[in-house]
Amino acid sequence: MSEKVLMKGNDAIAEAAIRAGCGAYFGYPITPQNELIAYMAKHMLEKGRVFVQAESEVAAINMVYGASCAGVRAMTSSSSPGISLKQEGMSYAAGADVPLVLVNIVRGGPGLGSIAPAQSDYFQSTRGGGHGDYRCIVLAPKSVQECADHTYMAFDLADKYRMPVIVLADGMIGQMMEGVTLPPEKQAPKRDWTVGGMSGRKARHITSINLVPEDLEGKTRARFARYEDVKAAETRYEEAGCADADLVMVAYGTCARVCLGARKLAEKEGIKLGIFRPVTVWPFPHEALGKVIAAGKPVLTVEMSLGQLVEDVKLSAYYAGSKSSIDLLGHSGGMIPTEEEVFAKAREILGK
Repeated sequence: MSEKVLMKGNDAIAEAAIRAGCGAYFGYPITPQNELIAYMAKHMLEKGRVFVQAESEVAAINMVYGASCAGVRAMTSSSSPGISLKQEGMSYAAGADVPLVLVNIVRGGPGLGSIAPAQSDYFQSTRGGGHGDYRCIVLAPKSVQECADHTYMAFDLADKYRMPVIVLADGMIGQMMEGVTLPPEKQAPKRDWTVGGMSGRKARHITSINLVPEDLEGKTRARFARYEDVKAAETRYEEAGCADADLVMVAYGTCARVCLGARKLAEKEGIKLGIFRPVTVWPFPHEALGKVIAAGKPVLTVEMSLGQLVEDVKLSAYYAGSKSSIDLLGHSGGMIPTEEEVFAKAREILGK
């Protein structure tokens, strides 16, 4: 087994992408993900791969689109305002069934906001983000190890389903340093649908435009049928202590780590708090969470946004026919909930 190395989340993402066979990276600097682009600038060039600091975020996402169409595993990264600028390109990629990996190290918003950690890009990531009917697979790491693991996996998922995959990590996860075991290097798979290598065959045209309404609807419905395959095979989650919990906390990323601390505080006072963590926030593990709360256990959603994740929690309860009370502890603008605050809110809900 490989030895652990001490890395920042941003650096672990970059190294994992290189080891996953990323052949081209295009980006534009923005805090708090600048270590990622700096790492790629050094190490991609060392390996003879493509690195371009584009003139804008809009240019970067379209370069990723083009490189992927040419057969290369391609990636970009940014933080919240920069991700907004990339959304048209993400929609084009989804509409043309072009795989790519996008990393969002989320910061406070809306607008320019702050450079502090946030989770307020949840709706943007899990609901498509750009125009039209489409989805992206969204992986939400809670540690530096998962930053590496999820990025490595993201390239395989993008190729398997021919769709964009987002690694959604808040600024705390991107900036923290932890021990990480890095995955092995591998070769990118060959693609049989790209525009390259046209000798002896007709040119391929990869595009998202289709001016015949019936044809466009048909292609979109076929894509959504593929999304059902994604839901069946790729939905991921973790749960801890939910079976006999007095209350179930639902959180992802940094907030899941905070909830773990709150659970330890509760144990000292004989209160049982469970934690349900969606690892894929799309597809969201509605069925699994529904089973956990079907009996009506109270739920506390903890997020660094003012009510985004909680909407999926409510949907899970609705699908399961659960009458659970669902409370929200949310912060915004770069504020991070504390373990003590979460525990106090849980006690308040339980009346203890």
